[in-house]
Amino acid sequence: MDAELAIPGISSPPSHSPQYKPLSSVWEGSDGELLETMLQFYPSIPPEPILDATYNTGRFWKGSTRKVDSMDIDPAHSPMILADNRDMNGVPSKHYGVVVYDPPHVGPQGRDKSVKRFDVDFGATMACGKEHGWSLSYLYPPFLKQAKRVLKTDGILLAKITDMVNSHRSKWAHCDFMRMAEEAGFTVCDLIIKIRRGPMTSNKWKKAHHARKRHCFWIICRNGESCERG
Repeated sequence: MDAELAIPGISSPPSHSPQYKPLSSVWEGSDGELLETMLQFYPSIPPEPILDATYNTGRFWKGSTRKVDSMDIDPAHSPMILADNRDMNGVPSKHYGVVVYDPPHVGPQGRDKSVKRFDVDFGATMACGKEHGWSLSYLYPPFLKQAKRVLKTDGILLAKITDMVNSHRSKWAHCDFMRMAEEAGFTVCDLIIKIRRGPMTSNKWKKAHHARKRHCFWIICRNGESCERG
């Protein structure tokens, strides 16, 4: 019984349930450690099988014993499922307990990319032009539609999203993702700020207009109407 709700003269009954292990909303460890912690904390159904829809080299899963199906659009990474996560052609519906998503978080920058090499240095290869509002958020809706289809009821979507700056203007990708996830039928349940050691820099940058970001967001969404785990 909460202290502010206690009735004078009546003692609270003893609690025999073990105290829960809290999860901090700010994380300073690795993505892999955070993923394992979230996989133990959030699911209300068995999390496996797990689909990593942006597998790449699989760095999230180094040392993990989890059963993970790898999906990537690049055959160089030899994924189990060679597909664009905005299509997921051939992936069965309501099959996965968890989907993990780490989309591109920055687009090509600068007027002369052949000199600045931003696309090479930071892997900024996805189109991010005027027709997209100078943002990569256009990638989210088709992926979210597919993620909802392949997740089981009450399955979890774990998305790593980073805001970007383009032409000296902040683009709030994590806000876009949460809004678009709700529009796709997910319930956005939680948000964890993940800190990295230092901000992203380039020796080509001569002037700063914004604080250099040294954080990203892990957004937790449930394929259901409630965030409660029962």
